Amino acid sequence: MTTHKLTFEWKHISFSANQNFTETYGFSGSQGRTNLEGILIAPEGVVSRTLLIFMHPASTLQLLPLPRALAEMGHHVLCAGSRYQRNDTALIMENVVLDLGAYIRAARHEWGYDRVVLCGWSGGGSLTMLYQSQAERPSITQTPAGDPVDLIGAELIPADAVLSLAAHASRATLLTEWLDPSVHDENNPDDCDPALNIYRPGYERAAAPFAPEFIAAYRAAQKARMQRITNRVADTLDRLREANGKELERVFVTHRTMADLRFLDPSIDPNSRKSGWSYLGHPETVNSGPVGLGRLSTLRSWLSQWSPEHTNANSLVTAGAVSVPFLAIECGADDAVPQPHTTAIFNAVASKDKTFRCVDGANHYFVNQPSQLGEAAKIVSQWLHDRNF
Repeated sequence: MTTHKLTFEWKHISFSANQNFTETYGFSGSQGRTNLEGILIAPEGVVSRTLLIFMHPASTLQLLPLPRALAEMGHHVLCAGSRYQRNDTALIMENVVLDLGAYIRAARHEWGYDRVVLCGWSGGGSLTMLYQSQAERPSITQTPAGDPVDLIGAELIPADAVLSLAAHASRATLLTEWLDPSVHDENNPDDCDPALNIYRPGYERAAAPFAPEFIAAYRAAQKARMQRITNRVADTLDRLREANGKELERVFVTHRTMADLRFLDPSIDPNSRKSGWSYLGHPETVNSGPVGLGRLSTLRSWLSQWSPEHTNANSLVTAGAVSVPFLAIECGADDAVPQPHTTAIFNAVASKDKTFRCVDGANHYFVNQPSQLGEAAKIVSQWLHDRNF
């Protein structure tokens, strides 16, 4: 198989911003315009009328192995950044849908592409599913916080196909399943219930799986903590609105957000993942570290992306409105996305043309796994070829 040399082209999109306050720091976010930046990775000398778009709500994806591998195989790949790239503190999922729509419109009307394939990698999965569902059946006119956002009037252009690649069902679902339920006081992460603290001293010497009764109690406590945080968020936002002053938003910290039992007990939703590890490092370290999910959030952002009760970005809900060809790839040793998520998403998709594949032994990022990376890229490339993309 030919491996092409790659070219990298910076893409910039700018459009008028309609916001009550500045959401993103710096010049580009405070001048009344939304600025988007992406990297088009293309095989040197190869013309294509199909564009693969990788987009995550907050991460930039041009350094991921899979987009580059697909470009080396001859595909044109856009790694698209949202207005919130590299900082999801104030992220509103509905705004990211508008951002993705701007990229697709530019691809079709300015960049010369006839077909667009959305590639939902990891947290990008629920974004692409939300986008496609709203492009096919638009319904959203406000954010979960009640702020106006017109996805009906946006006239989103549907993609021609959707890929779910090592993708979880929802940021809100994932955070709930990862929350540390031992936290008593949200302002004091050291105030913990020892009975629910899976990182208590000596835990690494306990080799036995968690008992079913403990798992049930633990999951219930996770949901209870999520509900307490969400209730506080909604109450605080209501008070700010009732005050009718200049204070419109607040930011808060959520401590201890990497405590899924599955990281320590590989018998729960088993796959080939490494026990006592996660895609971000040791789970105990990540639990209180700076990169834990939802660590810093505004009130509005919490409702939009982290609250299961409020978010619109839940693939298990939006999948029913997706009718285009669909490919789901599960990583067989995924150390981030829980094993049941990919199958659940696949089963929920309404498309009559849908395919499920699993790459055995693959971790979330294909770290030090050229064979599994190559297999995943070949699956995607062949699937696209079979459908004339």
